[in-house]
Order: sequence, then structure tokens, then C-alpha cells
Amino acid sequence: MNYQNILAERIDTVAIITMNRPEKLNALSYELACELDEELTKIETDDDVRAVILTGAGPRAFSAGGDIHQMVKSTPEQMAARTEVRREANWHLATFTKPIIGAINGLAYGAGAQLTTMLDIRIGCEHAEIQFLAAKYGRANSTWSLPLVVGMPKAKELLYTGRPVKAEEAERIGLLNQLVPCAELREISIAMAKQIAENDPRMVQGIKQLLNDDIGLGWRERFDAEQNARKGKLKANSPREGFKAFLERKGMG
Repeated sequence: MNYQNILAERIDTVAIITMNRPEKLNALSYELACELDEELTKIETDDDVRAVILTGAGPRAFSAGGDIHQMVKSTPEQMAARTEVRREANWHLATFTKPIIGAINGLAYGAGAQLTTMLDIRIGCEHAEIQFLAAKYGRANSTWSLPLVVGMPKAKELLYTGRPVKAEEAERIGLLNQLVPCAELREISIAMAKQIAENDPRMVQGIKQLLNDDIGLGWRERFDAEQNARKGKLKANSPREGFKAFLERKGMG
């Protein structure tokens, strides 16, 4: 399909989605959000894709947040309908079955900042700047996702103040997993995605689901959930199959 607001490409077993409104700093219009959700739905049923990268077009922004001009022009009825669609799209992204890496190539403000918290891993470059602006605009978001990334005390600080977080601080507090040169961001993100994609997809996706499903559970409940999964859908491969490469290197294959 020819999208109007995103670019979709495949490199081996990695899917790359680029939010493609650079002239609007990749603001999250309703149409962009719908196209992103549509592409993720396709990827979810494509067994050839084992990892996903999400990034923004241009050198300035990952995403500047919601499209304010579109929101101002919308009727209350349009806003209500679109909000419901985007609410479901956000939950789909947050609970997406396959691992998603964010290549944070520039500023991520407001809804763009919230978007980063729904991703599994965030790799940023020196242009990255993340700012949770909701309270400044009389709104609320990221209360359910940001504490899982940076912890409750830091989440409170960032959500209450709405201050910008520069790239180095973002890495220090865990808002970015890695900080790399902008010129190498795409290459490094693809390399990590391929490293993930080389692993058993059943286990990678199962581990992701366990981590997500265990949020809020007690320690013993998390332990039991893993043990139960290992007896069922995450039952281990046979030693000969699981350690095939190792055994071949040792001449035991």
C-alpha cells in the first residue's frame, strides 16, 4: 500500500517504519496514527518480520507530538471519535507482540514523548530531546507508561514540570537505552534489531508478553507465571535443537 504519512520498508527480518511528515516535524495527525496502526497490524501477522524499528523523517524530529492545527479545526464530535481510535491504536502499540526499537532521531514532544514510552527499546542520538508537555496544555498522558521506563520519582518530576530532557540526561535516567552519533543511528538500530531477530521469535515474543503481563504482579506471581509459561507455550526446545550451533562447533552435531 502507498501510505501518505509513513514510509514502510523491510531489511531482511526487520521492518522499519518512518513517520514521514518532516515539514510538520512528524506531528501525529489522525491519518498518520491510522497508517502506523495499519502497518503494525500487517507486521504482526507477517512471520518473516521478527523486529521493528520506528523513527521519524528528517534531521530535526522523531515527532513533535499531536497535530495541533488539525485538532483546532476538528469539531467536538470528530475529536471524540478520533480520540477513541487513537486510544486503541496506542494500546495496540504498547502491547504489540513483536519487539519495537525506537530510533529517536530528534525532538519528541507531547504525544511524541508518550510514544517513546510505549516502545521496548529507545536508541537516541545527540539531537534527541524528550519533553512531556501534557500538563502545560491542560492534559494528562504517560502516567501509565513513563514510570515503567524511568521509575515513579523521576516520572513525577518530568510529568509535573514538563521540562525538556536532553539526550545525555535521557540516557542517564533510562529514557534512552543508548546514545549514539546521529550519523550512526540507523545503522546501530538495524544492527540491534537484527541481533534480536536472530533469536527464537517464539521466545522473544513470549518473553515480551511475560514482561508486559507481569506488570503489577508480586514477585512470586511473576516467578510462577514464568514457570507456567515454560510448561506450555514457552516450552524449551530439546537440548540438541536449542544448542545446535554450539554442538556443531564442538563437532557434536
